[in-house]
This record gives sequence, C-alpha cells and structure tokens, in this order.
Amino acid sequence: MRHGISAVFALALLPLFGLAALAQSAPPLLKGKVASTEEGAMEGVVVSAKKGIVTVSVVSNEKGEFAFPADKLSPGDYALTIRATGYNLEGPKSVSLAADKPAAIDVKLVKTRNLAAQLTNLEWMMSAPGTDEQRKALTNCTNCHSVERIVNSSYNAEEFLQVIQRMAQYSNNSFYKKPQIRAEARDINRFLPNADKVAAYFATINRSEGERAWELKTMPRVRGADTRVVITEYDLPEQTIQPHDVLADPDGVVWHTDFSGQILGRLDTKTLQHKTFEVPLQRKGWPTGALDLEPDPEGNLWLGLMFQSGAAKFDRKTEKFTMFQLPPDLIKDDSQQAMVGPQNWTVDGKFWMQDPARRGIYRVDLKDGKTQLFSPFEKGPGGPYSIFSDKKNNIWFLDFGGENIGKIDAQTGVTTLYPTPTKRSRPRRGRIDAEGRVWFGEFGGERIGMFDPKTEQFKEWEVPGKFYAPYDAMADKTGHLWTGGMNNDRVLRLDTATGKFNEYPLPHYTNVRRIFVDDSHDKPILWLGNNHGAAIIKVEPLD
Repeated sequence: MRHGISAVFALALLPLFGLAALAQSAPPLLKGKVASTEEGAMEGVVVSAKKGIVTVSVVSNEKGEFAFPADKLSPGDYALTIRATGYNLEGPKSVSLAADKPAAIDVKLVKTRNLAAQLTNLEWMMSAPGTDEQRKALTNCTNCHSVERIVNSSYNAEEFLQVIQRMAQYSNNSFYKKPQIRAEARDINRFLPNADKVAAYFATINRSEGERAWELKTMPRVRGADTRVVITEYDLPEQTIQPHDVLADPDGVVWHTDFSGQILGRLDTKTLQHKTFEVPLQRKGWPTGALDLEPDPEGNLWLGLMFQSGAAKFDRKTEKFTMFQLPPDLIKDDSQQAMVGPQNWTVDGKFWMQDPARRGIYRVDLKDGKTQLFSPFEKGPGGPYSIFSDKKNNIWFLDFGGENIGKIDAQTGVTTLYPTPTKRSRPRRGRIDAEGRVWFGEFGGERIGMFDPKTEQFKEWEVPGKFYAPYDAMADKTGHLWTGGMNNDRVLRLDTATGKFNEYPLPHYTNVRRIFVDDSHDKPILWLGNNHGAAIIKVEPLD
C-alpha cells in the first residue's frame, strides 16, 4: 500500500515527528515491576492496560521492569491483565491514572492451576505425542478454531471422521463463532488428505480414553530486545467480525475486510470511530465475507469476494462500490475469488482474480468484462493463492498447493514456475516490492523467503521453531522482514542482513493472517487483524 494510500499522507505527518519525540521524552504515566515467589523479578511478561475499546501492552525487561510510553496512556481508570504462560495475575487488577501524578505499581504473579487453558496452538502441537507430520495436521484446524478444542474433545476415531466430514461442508471463511455451509461440499480427500488416519491420530491425543497422560510443554518467554515493543489493540464492535486483511493510512485510519461478513470496515484509531460499508451481495444464499484487500494506483480499495464470487472496487472518495462478477460460462457453485490483483490495472485496463476451485487465475478487461482463465497447473499438482501484479501488469502468484513462485506473462500468456529451494514449502501470502522482488511466507516450509526475478535467485530464512506455519511476509524500509501466523501468538521481525529474528509476544490468543507494514513513519509500524478476536492490532518496536 506504500504506492497507494500511504504516499498521500506521508508529508502531512512530517511536522508531527517533533511533537512525538517530545511526548516520548516525558515520564511514563504508568510503570512498575513484575515478580513472583517462584522466579522473583520476571522478564518477558506482557502487561496490558485497557480503557474502553483500547488495550495497550508492554513487556517487562530483565529486571522485571515495565513502563508505558507517555503518549500511549491518558488519565482514567484501567483494567490490568498479564500474559506469562504458567502464571496468573494476583494483583493489582486495576489502576487509576491522573495527569499530574505518574503511577508506579508492583505486579504480583502466582502459579496457575490450569496451565492447559493458557497454551498457544504451537505449544499444544509441541506437547502432543506423535510424529511431526501427525502434529502438523493440527495446523489445518487453526483456520477455524484453536487446537485446544481438539485435545479437550472426547470423540473416538470414528466420531472424529464424522466431524471432519461435517467440517468439509463448511466454507473456508467459517469460524467457531459463525459457521457457514458451502453450496458444494468439498471432496474429503481434498479437504484433508488421509482423513481417516488424521481422525485416528486426533483420537489418541484427546480425552476419548480419559485424561491426557502427556506433559504440557511451553515456549520460553521472550528476552532482551524482544521485550522492547508496544502493542495497541482496538476492539471491533461485533465479535463475529473477522478482520482478515488490514491496510493502514499513516494517520492511523485502518481498513479491513470481514472474512465472514458482507462489509468493508474503517477504524479511525484517533477518534475510535468504526464505520462499515455494506458490500452488495452477488450470490444470495452463498456464504458471505471477503478475504483479500488491495489498493490500486488511484487509491481505490479492491476486495476478493470469496464465495460471493468476483471482486469489488471501493472508491474512497465517493464511498461507492463497483462490482465485478464471473461470466455465466465460468461461474460454478464452488467458485471462490479469495485474491484480487488490481495493483497495476492502469497499464492495460485489466485486473486479475484467483480461483482456488479451478486452481487458476482470471484476467478481466474493465471495458467489456471479457474474462480469460489461465490454468498454470492444468497438467500437474499445485494451486495459486496470493497474487500480485508487477509494473507491466504481469501477474505473479504463490503456489499454496505446492512449492512454486509463478508468473503469467501479460503479453504472451506463458506461465513460468520457479520452485522454492524448500520442497513442499506451500508459499501462501506475500507481496512484490518496488524493485520487483517477491517476498512470501512458506506455510508448509517453516520459512520466509524472497525471490529476485532479475537474478532468478531465492533467499530463505528458517523461522525459530516448529509449527510456526508462516502465513504472510512483508519487508519494511529498514531491511526487516515481518511475518506472523495462526499458531504462536507472536509476530516475527527478521533482520535480512544478519539473519537475526525478533519475536514480539501478543497479549492473548491471536489468529494472524495478512500483515501490513506502514513505512511512512520514522520507524515502521506493523498492523494486523485478530481474525478470531475481532480486534485490530498495532505493533511498534522501540528499537
């Protein structure tokens, strides 16, 4: 979005940088220390203060100290919470702040009696017995709900297979608060290969034969530079809103799709006003919701409409939608436009859409609606997921069904595939930068990567640990590459020069999909949506 909305606002913010620096130099309105009887001073504890719909979180350092920057809290009453796996907050659980009287508090933690209730999806996968391949199957479930729901169930193998068959009837954009039925159920082998074996494995790690007998394992808390971060969460007005993709203006105006609802959302983080724009229905009776959100060269926002099929263009000036639907000879019951590629439609008057059901990509002429289907995997396995066009409006795609970075030439229609060094890497979401380099998350390869079309060379960086399943990746102006996912409740920042990762902990269970980096500020700011928690999240590293 740097080539769209961000550029419009960047100059307007320059006079504010001096004011921000003054605010940062002021003493914190709230600071303190975190300790427990078992550990004494505790590093890596997330301390959160909530007032209204806004929650601000910081992380304690090696001395157990924490401080909220002066410009992050205002006078008033705050509810206090913490996140430190294995511990609960004993107190204090609230604090009142006055403008002229900074507060200092001692936060006391006690050992939890219910460790299972605190585990992340990744920690459940670490803990469960079985091979890596068996445990990796749990990642297929976190699209809709947590792993905790599986391990605390009591289904036997036969019952679990019935559950999996039922879930194959749900749309991809269902989740535990809002299931939706597909017009055409997925083939069980495509939905979950070897479903009978997966069901049998799930029945060995749940409570179908009594209480679990295996040890619960936890990730270590973050340390050092990973504690230097401020995280701000903004609650959305309805718990069923799924902010799948987010884009942010430099002014803090955040746009988001709703993965299960027929709206485009707009949150002004200064006024805290949330406004929705109803996306017209294209297929009555089909599941609602949109996935991809992309800017075009004119500052319009485009949505991939999932099972509503086609795409929508939103004019931010008129606040009106223009709708695009597949022609009758191409549309099917299971047609699904998750992704849209309008980034350079002004080159030739055409934009692109992806279709997982056809394992193909459409190109649409804006003048006459003529639609072409390209099938890069017609003769073999694979399937395009994330798509984005380059400066010549060639379309690049990520092969979520396999291991390729692909390109369809806009002039010749020829497809070229570039296999990633890691086999079965399943590249999922990513972007193309101003230099034409493709950045991506390898959902099946536990890596994030970059492909340079000029040299046709890849770079890959392995993320720290198993079962992260990186969903997306985006580079910032400082040479860092960001990623997140649905399993670990952390976001990662990679220094591409040194290969060193920072792991920033999120305050609670967070289902991360698309990420967005706003480069218009002095320091890049990461934005993301909590897809199962109805919240917009801002991550600001202090280093």
